[in-house]
Amino acid sequence: MNIHLSFHTMILLAYTIPNIYVFFRILSLYIKKGYRVFYGIIYLLLASIYPLKNYLTDGTLAGIAETISEYLLPFYLYLFLFTLLFDIFLLLNIFLKVLPRNKNRSDGFKKAGLSVLLISSLVVVIGGAVNFSTIRLSEFNIDIPGRSSELGHLKIAFAADFHLDERTSVGFVERFAEKISEIEPDLLLFGGDIAEGDSTNERMVRFENILKEIHPKFGVFTVLGNHEFYSGNDDGDFFERSGIEVLYDSVAIINNDFNLAGRLDSHFSGRKPLEIFLREADNSLPVILLDHRPTEIVQASKTTTDIQFSGHTHNGQMFPLNLIIRNMYELSWGYKKKGNTHFFVTSGIRLWGFPVRTSGKSEIMVVNINFL
Repeated sequence: MNIHLSFHTMILLAYTIPNIYVFFRILSLYIKKGYRVFYGIIYLLLASIYPLKNYLTDGTLAGIAETISEYLLPFYLYLFLFTLLFDIFLLLNIFLKVLPRNKNRSDGFKKAGLSVLLISSLVVVIGGAVNFSTIRLSEFNIDIPGRSSELGHLKIAFAADFHLDERTSVGFVERFAEKISEIEPDLLLFGGDIAEGDSTNERMVRFENILKEIHPKFGVFTVLGNHEFYSGNDDGDFFERSGIEVLYDSVAIINNDFNLAGRLDSHFSGRKPLEIFLREADNSLPVILLDHRPTEIVQASKTTTDIQFSGHTHNGQMFPLNLIIRNMYELSWGYKKKGNTHFFVTSGIRLWGFPVRTSGKSEIMVVNINFL
């Protein structure tokens, strides 16, 4: 609870401070004196939806406010960025004189400038919403030592960060299941942060019914992420009803062909150190590791792990946040080989928070493995 409180406080501050800047810059640049009171009322009413939604108790009203705020947050982010860029242009224009000084004070310029800011922000949000709702595939081919395994080839479908709850679209989950059916993987792996809604909710039951119809040759497995920890969905009931086997800091030997190891997220107490955890693996077989966060790449590369799958990062979700995430992780998205270990980090099949993605894609990773 304290973690969530701190996070939402940071989000509120990150939302409020840029909004103050945008409010006064638009007021001074574009709004005539006769319209300033009207502008202030409209702006403040819209900007207050996000912070006030947490205090609404009426189900319908709270739901409407929640939906509006999910799109207002990214809209104001890009309105802030475009306003900032325009201010930088005006500053440079003092020296470069690209635009005559009297031009930027004309009514036509003010109307055009405000329209460009609003329309540009709106277009980015719409594009991000379309990008979010479109499931894409990222396909890779790798070779690893087969050791004593008699398996020649393995196709893995990997997804993470579903964040299933009462607001998740049933249609989206159905499209996911259809994609998996088209891929025809030998093994389906989830990388954590799959379920965070009330598992007794009618919509969550529908998700269980959709997911349990997926039957790859070697089964469906997952690990727990930080959101399973937050929501208390770590007892496995949802996963059991969905036909998904949870690996709780454990190693499963699949068909005597490979080791499948799954680590608990670092939020769970008692998580085993990587070296001790992997002692359970059969060293005569390849080792495939699921770890929700890609935070121990160096350590994993020094073990017998052949492949590691991770999620959590969302590839930043929103530009330019992806640039920050890129500096937080050695691998924030994509593929990298370090030592003898192949690392895959997905940008996530869905998102947590607002349904807009301007960085990365809603993806299923497909990894074709040849055992040498």
